Amino acid sequence: MTTYQQAVETAKSAIDQKANWQAINAESVARMRLQNRFKTGLDIAKYTAGIMRKDMEAYDNDPSLYTQSLGCWHGFIGQQKMISIKKHFQSTDRRYLYLSGWMIAALRSEFGPLPDQSMHEKTSVPMLIEELYTFLRQADARELGGLFRELDKANEQGDSAKAAQLQNEIDNHVTHVVPIIADIDAGFGNAEATYLLAKQMIEAGACCIQIENQVSDEKQCGHQDGKVTVPHSDFLAKINAVRYAFMELGVDDGVIVARTDSLGAGLTKQIAVTKTPGDLGDQYNSFLDCEAVAPEDISNGDVLIRQNGELVRPKRLASNLFQFKKGTGEQRCILDCITSLQNGADLIWIETEKPHIGQIGAMVNEIRKEIPNAKLVYNNSPSFNWTLNFRQQVFDAMQEQGNDMSAYDRDRLMSAEYDETELALQADHKIRTFQADAAKEAGIFHHLITLPTYHTAALSTDNLAKEYFGEMGMLGYVLNVQRQEIRQGIACVKHQNMAGSDMGDDHKEYFAGEAALKAAGKDNTMNQFANIA
Repeated sequence: MTTYQQAVETAKSAIDQKANWQAINAESVARMRLQNRFKTGLDIAKYTAGIMRKDMEAYDNDPSLYTQSLGCWHGFIGQQKMISIKKHFQSTDRRYLYLSGWMIAALRSEFGPLPDQSMHEKTSVPMLIEELYTFLRQADARELGGLFRELDKANEQGDSAKAAQLQNEIDNHVTHVVPIIADIDAGFGNAEATYLLAKQMIEAGACCIQIENQVSDEKQCGHQDGKVTVPHSDFLAKINAVRYAFMELGVDDGVIVARTDSLGAGLTKQIAVTKTPGDLGDQYNSFLDCEAVAPEDISNGDVLIRQNGELVRPKRLASNLFQFKKGTGEQRCILDCITSLQNGADLIWIETEKPHIGQIGAMVNEIRKEIPNAKLVYNNSPSFNWTLNFRQQVFDAMQEQGNDMSAYDRDRLMSAEYDETELALQADHKIRTFQADAAKEAGIFHHLITLPTYHTAALSTDNLAKEYFGEMGMLGYVLNVQRQEIRQGIACVKHQNMAGSDMGDDHKEYFAGEAALKAAGKDNTMNQFANIA
């Protein structure tokens, strides 16, 4: 990466070649260039794809090096996550963002709140990617702007040691720009529609696109009923479409996550095309719930296929959908994952109904018999009741070990009366170590929470409303919002600075010199938050 002094010299060289550019300050140009490291979304996609590929290789060598992300529905939310991560960990290594189709549907559609059924405007997906990276780039510019102002102060005071330290921080600045795993749902149409949308997402900055094997026009949330899958050939065509989009745009390291919803999907809209016994279409059809028929039993409109030399009738519902045999979900997931990884996908996602390492690990073990380095992206979903699930898992384990469980009601383990029990403490420990354990035991490379800020926004708003409109009045805001921002060093307490006011002042000074009318004067109320702890 270009150093501060190199950037200054490069700008100075360009200015010196133009006799009428002498009002332009080379150091100011260098600062603006460093604050705008990524010029286009494709620059971002190429950079972040490299990060993901490096992280995937590191995980293959050491499964403790798993990656994580949190879902975002607004650029500000993504920005604040990365600012917080840098504040607490001084690094963004192995920490990404997730763009959730569910949250776009619920929070970003012009139709208002919608269920996760691909009814929202598909253009809102690349728009949110672009918005997220706009805010992340602004976080870079804001942080670097603060370092530049400190550098000027050190130079004015003749503190060469401090100036050298600040210049080193500038030269080794850690960007807030990280990979985004972006949800394209089921592609919003056919393979061509998938390709066109994928291109827009990549041009906006996406290095990783997640696509699921549901029917596009019947798409359901992964944790709801009524899911309908497509034959493998249809899904592979969409994976190919995404890969072509990546390669057309020069993002050859682009990452594709193939998600299977087969564990909870009992229906299909199509019977797969099959040419020879045992081919992929035949394997898909083998899971159909069929009944043998004699010629005299055939009714008007029946669909018939031949399986194992026998004429059978797939069971068709009034919705014109065909159902799979019960209990075949895991087998179908395993076949889906192997097929996707053998045909262009880089990572797999198995949507489950509960967070259970044994269940996930068992499927991964089967997948790895064919694909030894198979890696998962896993949804640590708020749709799971994590407390109840893990308390029940611990309850069952303790019972199998012969413990007396008469003090517990398995169906009521969510109750607060159990919060301090040994069972609850064991369950919380398992929740705390779930991601690390699953990374080692179940092949999970990336852990994400799809909807965290949907829930945190609702919870914090409920608490504020209860207190502010209740007896606490203004103290409800001051005590539990502003005072906590100050005590915890939350950058947003200086909201004018966060919105770019200081950067605007810098630019005014660059452009107009001493004539600049700046906002950060002595009467700016943000000064009340300077040098406080």
